[in-house]
Amino acid sequence: MIKKILNFFFKIILLLLVIPLIGVIFFKWVPVPATPLMLIRYLEQKEADAATVWKHDWVPIEEISKNLQLAVICSEDQNFLKHNGFDMKAIEKAFDNNQKGKKVRGASTISQQTAKNVFLWPQRSWVRKGMETYVTFLMELIWKKERIMEVYLNSIEMGNGIYGAEAASQYWFKKSASKLSKSEAAAIAAILPRPLKYRANPATAYIAGRKIWIMRQMGFHGKLNYEAKDEK
Repeated sequence: MIKKILNFFFKIILLLLVIPLIGVIFFKWVPVPATPLMLIRYLEQKEADAATVWKHDWVPIEEISKNLQLAVICSEDQNFLKHNGFDMKAIEKAFDNNQKGKKVRGASTISQQTAKNVFLWPQRSWVRKGMETYVTFLMELIWKKERIMEVYLNSIEMGNGIYGAEAASQYWFKKSASKLSKSEAAAIAAILPRPLKYRANPATAYIAGRKIWIMRQMGFHGKLNYEAKDEK
């Protein structure tokens, strides 16, 4: 009996390791058609008898403004081009703040957010966090930084039923993602922490303030250079 139980758990663990690996290899080249969060939001809308909204238009990274790519880095993960999936300094800082009883802060990188959004579920748990760590490691090993950014910007929630850069650009500014200005890109990046609550356009005073801060950080950061990281 014990042998059967151990064999069962071994198969479960093997599946948990192999399935994400297959997914990461597959999506290295193939556009991500939908994510678990998109399906969850759609079902939540149906359950609430609300109007169902699901806007998601995949576009290659060449058709996403460099302004938006830089804005999300400056807003969400300023060490994206330097780390290997995990920002240890940010993790240590978040841990110290939480230990001191300050406002709880996360330290998820763009790579970790991509792993969670594309391959996992949104609810927090130790199991999900462990899987997120594993998938992030696989993505950083198999994908290039530019591919991680491409999948991230095509998959994240950017409004109620709005997913990805192209849908968000059309929804908030009535233009394609390739045409976003620095100010418009910063406005979209500013709402990412809580996209169901915040508005990119017209921006509230709080979002306007965040937008100004992001634009300032974009000026400090300088030009994007994915190749420098991927060639190391």
